[in-house]
Amino acid sequence: MIRSCLLAWHFLTIIPLSRSSHVQPAARELASSMQWYPAVGLVIGGILVTADTVFGMFLTPDVTTLLVLCVLVVLTGGLHQDGLADTIDGLGKRGSPAERLAVMKDGSIGALGATGLIMAVGLRYAGILHLPSPERMGLLVCMPVIGKWAMVVSTFGSSHARAKGGLASDFLNEIRLRDVIWATAWAGVFVCATLGWQAGGLLLGLSAVTARGIVFLCSRVFGGITGDVLGAINEIAEILFLVASPPLLMLVVL
Repeated sequence: MIRSCLLAWHFLTIIPLSRSSHVQPAARELASSMQWYPAVGLVIGGILVTADTVFGMFLTPDVTTLLVLCVLVVLTGGLHQDGLADTIDGLGKRGSPAERLAVMKDGSIGALGATGLIMAVGLRYAGILHLPSPERMGLLVCMPVIGKWAMVVSTFGSSHARAKGGLASDFLNEIRLRDVIWATAWAGVFVCATLGWQAGGLLLGLSAVTARGIVFLCSRVFGGITGDVLGAINEIAEILFLVASPPLLMLVVL
């Protein structure tokens, strides 16, 4: 259990906690670690809240929000932002699935990917900056929980777009229903306990539908999904959460 949790932490962040988890894990171990993704998201959210509180004591809201974004990107190594840019480049490429995947595998970023990444960062910045004060801390905590859970929901039942596989192959091939159930239980408890069962349930449902919709689209375009697509799903789910949660919370209260 501890090793599985550490594997999830080391895959999603750049902070080392144990040398033993750096030993090459088996494919099933990697897939099983996904049940801890929402828990890792909760810790990441706690770090963001701490940063937001500390920076907010001395700086203006806009500068504070920008620094919180910097903390998030540095903490996760920019992994999901890279996946979003590559996925957008692949979707924008005209050609066969193989040609699209070749564009995604290329280390350089295209015009569409760069534009999409800038827009995503801008939306995330605006979303965090304008979070309602009473729920700000709770929403910041839940944001990474939703994103990490969306990746688990997307992985189950999906296939890899490349015949030779890739970084996400072990997760896609070995994930089990019980992993998804555990991840959903964690996410459900965290989000609903923080935002209430009505708003929490609606936001979880919206995230799941969005995640599976992206999987459907990418499966049609690429012939499956990749690690880049999972990173993009994390980004889109978190941004959607930031944009949708304030009005949803208002509707629930009314």
